[in-house]
Amino acid sequence: MADPKILETFPNPAPQRDYLIEHTHHEFTSMCPITGHPDFASITVRYVADKTCVELKSLKLFFHAFRNEGIFFEAVTNKICDDLGGALQPRSLAIVADWRARGGFTSRITAEWTPKSNPNSKSKARSRKR
Repeated sequence: MADPKILETFPNPAPQRDYLIEHTHHEFTSMCPITGHPDFASITVRYVADKTCVELKSLKLFFHAFRNEGIFFEAVTNKICDDLGGALQPRSLAIVADWRARGGFTSRITAEWTPKSNPNSKSKARSRKR
């Protein structure tokens, strides 16, 4: 299974500002845990950084670690969300996984991570006056 320790970060160059960072990996693969056949997805990471940003080579290596794992779409999307949220502690994070399954199906799984105690979280940000 992909180890979140693979993920490396660097300091956010503009921590005073909320800005959206979006990375898409178009060649994500894992395996169906039932059939053992490969599953293919485009994984989009959308986040507003707090103190750190994810380094892309480490993100690629993290994604590649799923290549031979038998894991359902929902589980892999949520694991990526939990692991990136834990590593980055962002102001907000969403993982959108667009799966191209065999048999003519496509599936989109979206998982959102919201910090529990970050004063910049969405719920508190809505109550601030601008």
